[in-house]
Amino acid sequence: MKIATVLGTRPEIIKMAPIIDEISKRDIDQIVLHTGQHYDKEMSDNFFKDLEIPVPDYNIHVGSGSHGKQTGLMMKGIEEVLVKEKPDIVLVQGDTNAVLAGALVASKLHIAVGHVEAGLRSFDMTMPEELNRRVADISSTMYFVPTEHSAINLIAEGFSHKNVFITGNTVVDACFRHLDIAKKRGFEEESLASLDIENMDNILTLTMHRAENVDIKERVTSIIDALKQLSDMNIIFPIHPRTKNTLKNFGLFDELDSLKHVHIIKPVGYLDFLLLTSKSKLILTDSGGLQEEAITLNVPVLTLRYNTERPETVAAGGNILVGSNKDVIVENANKILNDKKFFDKMSNALNPYGVGNSAKLIVDAIEDYYGKGLLKIKAPEDIMSSFTRKMMHVKENITVFDFENKENALIHMVFNGSEMIFPKDDLNLKEMMIVYDKQE
Repeated sequence: MKIATVLGTRPEIIKMAPIIDEISKRDIDQIVLHTGQHYDKEMSDNFFKDLEIPVPDYNIHVGSGSHGKQTGLMMKGIEEVLVKEKPDIVLVQGDTNAVLAGALVASKLHIAVGHVEAGLRSFDMTMPEELNRRVADISSTMYFVPTEHSAINLIAEGFSHKNVFITGNTVVDACFRHLDIAKKRGFEEESLASLDIENMDNILTLTMHRAENVDIKERVTSIIDALKQLSDMNIIFPIHPRTKNTLKNFGLFDELDSLKHVHIIKPVGYLDFLLLTSKSKLILTDSGGLQEEAITLNVPVLTLRYNTERPETVAAGGNILVGSNKDVIVENANKILNDKKFFDKMSNALNPYGVGNSAKLIVDAIEDYYGKGLLKIKAPEDIMSSFTRKMMHVKENITVFDFENKENALIHMVFNGSEMIFPKDDLNLKEMMIVYDKQE
């Protein structure tokens, strides 16, 4: 078996590192392809070395550009590699243009696609990430979802539960793996080392880069007004160059920079940033991945967004959506800082993304599919049979697996009376309402 992994951005490299490790441990043939979406030195060879994973076998150096141009160049380069290497499955992770390109190219070459972190939905079609993740799911053969919530998103859209694997999120594996590396080496960025983080109290780590925040003056002004009121916290803000330019254009940068409790620094490397967030009392962010990392590191997070494709973190109690509302930001930040019971509740929220064995579960599933011949994509050889979609109230003690075999059926949805639940093979269907397809 040969596994190809397509990587584009820093978060993809971070989250796929544990899977690349796991594949290597099992001596499975693999190739790693980097699109070069992040094309500077830090995002390429040095970054892989920092994370103690092999430098990619291929780098197609697409660089930055418009969505269409970047995705087109990626597809061309990925296709050339896949035609040459002929892997049995292509792994993509998340919701970037690299994911879109990799999934489309592989599926058109009739190569199985495994989508790591499948099933996430923000239901905001203005987000390019939402379009990318939906197209990747349509193109995939195997879906490695972080939670049951994500699994239900997929089966509600008509995907078969037989191809959906609830594995947890590799962000947990990655956080544990990479924090160990970061602790061993300590802070390497001079901007962080000079702040004496080890002896600093009430650290608030801030990240802000999304256009819906930084490109709208009213919103970013409201966020800055909130920061002014959080003077009891040491706010560390590794500022994105684009955010810095926008703040300057709005005439807001000097005002923010003048606040003594706000420490604006240049962007820092991943390991330094991970170490910083692990030492924070609170995270304020509009990042998606940081919501996952925060709950893994037991750090409360306030998310500067009005929706999230990580609702599990909110339901678990480790994350609060605050938008750009000054009063909501200040109220919740002060409560975390001053109310120990509230702080403990958020910082001890049960992590919905698992215990750190996601990479093992993913590679287990791939090996099982390969062994059963399920990774082969070929044209049908049998004449299509008709089916009827039905709904019924199950009265007997019977599992999903046994019901499907007995009725020659595929269950799509299961309702327990109050909510939809995922149809795992061993789920007892007694007194459940189900929607299923029955072969005629």
